[in-house]
Amino acid sequence: MAVRWYSVVVGCRDPRALAAWWAQVLGWRTAYEADDEVVIIPPHMFEDGFAERVSARERGQGLVFVPVPEGKTVKNRLHIDLAPEADDDQDVEVQRLLDLGARRVDVGQGPEVTWVVLADPEGNEFCVLSPRDL
Repeated sequence: MAVRWYSVVVGCRDPRALAAWWAQVLGWRTAYEADDEVVIIPPHMFEDGFAERVSARERGQGLVFVPVPEGKTVKNRLHIDLAPEADDDQDVEVQRLLDLGARRVDVGQGPEVTWVVLADPEGNEFCVLSPRDL
């Protein structure tokens, strides 16, 4: 028997607001919402018969947002990488995210890298990679 990766949990001050922000960024939907937890998942997981067609091990992960009392104070030890599709423009996607409320951050990445480091509205860093299919 083996475990499976179920979700990534993000501690934050305002789970509803941050989950809504990430849902908008990713085009995902809210699957569960309570005062102490908000879960977002890809839209294909809502399709009729999805659970019957796709085994639990192959369904993919969700993002879970839970409240924490403290604000973010140091660089993330774990972060999310986002990638535009192969025919999309990284700069356009970065601008879309900035328009949604992300901000640029410097974590020591240097000018020669091919990715852009941003932070969500609560300061959690993530990267926008160069376009790719896989």
